[in-house]
Amino acid sequence: DVQLVESGGGSVQAGRSLRLSCAASGYTDSRYCMGWFRQAPGKEREGVAAIDSEGTTRYADSAEGRFTISKDNAKETLALQMNNLKPEDTAMYYCAANMAYRCQSVTWRFWYAYNRWGQGTQVTVS
Repeated sequence: DVQLVESGGGSVQAGRSLRLSCAASGYTDSRYCMGWFRQAPGKEREGVAAIDSEGTTRYADSAEGRFTISKDNAKETLALQMNNLKPEDTAMYYCAANMAYRCQSVTWRFWYAYNRWGQGTQVTVS
């Protein structure tokens, strides 16, 4: 079974960078969509970025130009490089995966498109 474990969260000042990692195990490389979501208190979980088995990446408008999603297949690790962080980026960040199909242009950003989740890692920007 696919297991996802996030790491790399923390507290930083605005303008700084953080790199989140998600160790993924128990999957095959044939076809997948993997993404990063975040959820702030009182808000819905929102898609931040996604990458699929073909290397296609997708970003939310809020992440475009500041965040970069990447996948190291050899290390089975999904990463999210976050630069120029803002206070509004403060949230719990989750790694998510769907091993049945590639990311879809409309649904990649919605939680229901994924069936595997990590436990989350907190990012606080002040």
